[in-house]
Amino acid sequence: MTAVEWSDGAPIYRQLKERVVAMLLDGVLKPGDALPSVRQVAAEYQLNPITVSRAYQELADDQLVEKRRGLGMYVTEGAPARLKTSERDRFLTEEWPLVLERIQRLGLDLQELLDPKGKWGAK
Repeated sequence: MTAVEWSDGAPIYRQLKERVVAMLLDGVLKPGDALPSVRQVAAEYQLNPITVSRAYQELADDQLVEKRRGLGMYVTEGAPARLKTSERDRFLTEEWPLVLERIQRLGLDLQELLDPKGKWGAK
């Protein structure tokens, strides 16, 4: 993991969880990969170990990682595919309707949205 700036808009454990989720979606973490230890993450980012544990527990509750006694947390088989499916569903039901509403409100058409070299891409 790299340097992180924590936002005041969401609990840190949730931001940490979302960072791991992004790493899974981007292919940085793959099935079978070990997550850094709670102590390691807590020390690196100067976080309370309970905060890190809570993020890891949520990942385990979502069956994206599993605890291997004495070894740590590992990405489960199929985690990226399950995650991509659930994130797509969430985007389509929660985020896309708001984006679509904004597009319609601004009177944007498909050509404007798809043509990066059109009037919006040229400077």
